[in-house]
Amino acid sequence: MAEAPSKDQDLFTCSVCLDLLKDPVTLHCGHNYCMSCIKSCWDEEDQKGVYSCPQCRHTFTPRPVLFKNPLIAELVENVKKTRLQAAPPALCYAGPGDVECDVCTGRKVKAVKSCLVCLVSYCETHFKVHNEVNPGGKHTVTDATGPLQEKICSQHHKLLEVFCCSDQKCVCLMCLVDEHSGHKTVAAAAERSEKQKQLVETQRRTQQRLQEREKKVQELREAVETLKVRSEARRRNISGLSQKELSEGLLLQMDPVLSLCSSLSALLRQQWRTVRRSLLR
Repeated sequence: MAEAPSKDQDLFTCSVCLDLLKDPVTLHCGHNYCMSCIKSCWDEEDQKGVYSCPQCRHTFTPRPVLFKNPLIAELVENVKKTRLQAAPPALCYAGPGDVECDVCTGRKVKAVKSCLVCLVSYCETHFKVHNEVNPGGKHTVTDATGPLQEKICSQHHKLLEVFCCSDQKCVCLMCLVDEHSGHKTVAAAAERSEKQKQLVETQRRTQQRLQEREKKVQELREAVETLKVRSEARRRNISGLSQKELSEGLLLQMDPVLSLCSSLSALLRQQWRTVRRSLLR
């Protein structure tokens, strides 16, 4: 059964949409409405030219200009915050990519913990039951961050808690005794932490190389632009000379220079795109 609305919520509830006020406006009669709700009501009364309060039926002529009431808006926001804090946590159903609670029936709730002894993932409610049945924290529990099967050895059904450096794979203690005897091993958690550090360092170096390339490309672009500006200036100077002072052939020699600048600029752009793609792979 739905909870009865509080007195504060009644006070700040729009009588048109029956929800908390949105962009609240206060009429001259003292009643509050959502701006969009009262506008819709008054739009229907445009033909009559007389506008009324939906609650007390007080009439207004001409149509009043509406302004948002900042004080009421602030009070409504406080009511919203109070409601969120007082409300019990809603069920968070598992979506795509989430780990489902193995105990829930019907629609599955998102799992928060996985027990590596029971080989079961639990939602918050069922995890409390698990702890009541197994007091003392004797079971190994992890956050439900991925399919439980990925953390369990498919051969021995034990936790993959050791990383075999020789074979570059996670193994269980039974595997360590059998197939991986004598191999160099470390704790899986330690290896995971090391891999994460390596990934961060690789990303840092890649970003540094990318910035260095950007700087070099920018310098080349500036050099090309400078050459183009100088070539254009020289071309204008040459164009102003008479034929007696300059042969026609000298003027034509400037075209290949400008063409080279354009080609070089296009080549730089193409190389930059290629370098950027290779660095970001």
